[in-house]
Amino acid sequence: MRARSPHLRVCPPLQTPARPETPPSEAASVHRLPPTPSAQKPLSIEQLFSEHAGFVATLVLRVLGRDHEVDDLVQEVFLDAMTGLSSLQDPLAARGWLKTIAVRKACRHLRKRRLRCLLGMDANCCYEHLADADIGPEQRALLSRVYQQLDALAVADRVAWTLRYVDGQPLEQVASLCGCSLATAKRRILAAQTELKRRLGHG
Repeated sequence: MRARSPHLRVCPPLQTPARPETPPSEAASVHRLPPTPSAQKPLSIEQLFSEHAGFVATLVLRVLGRDHEVDDLVQEVFLDAMTGLSSLQDPLAARGWLKTIAVRKACRHLRKRRLRCLLGMDANCCYEHLADADIGPEQRALLSRVYQQLDALAVADRVAWTLRYVDGQPLEQVASLCGCSLATAKRRILAAQTELKRRLGHG
């Protein structure tokens, strides 16, 4: 079983130097993750899961926004990891490698979700239950609104924006995880930001 993921919290976006965009004031963020655990050799799938399952679950929750979808996706990530573990040369690179797999899996899952929605097979979801218990009702409602509007965005834009402003990734890492150029990553983030601001009544 995976470690329980931290719940989401609406708070100001993470501050990073020389950021070219200004995120929406209502950007959703979550608690920072603990430092990467020290790697040991040899690295087994059991050790990989033990050290990184909680991290993968948190990342997946941030991108998907639906905690009931997390377990299955985490299992898919580690099934892929088990297949390719022998090709991992540096155990210290395990977290970044798993992050790439998780983002790719999450993108596929979101595309399937959008198709189900277009076919009328995906009901509207309320995201308020994801919020930390100690935040107020206004922030709880805002968090739900942000994720509801994220559901309406193009998957590529949504994932880039979420990685940047929910997971706090630097732009270069967003581009790498999304498999696109830095310019494309910036364009996707800006498109998502503009649409979110419009939908939330701040555009």
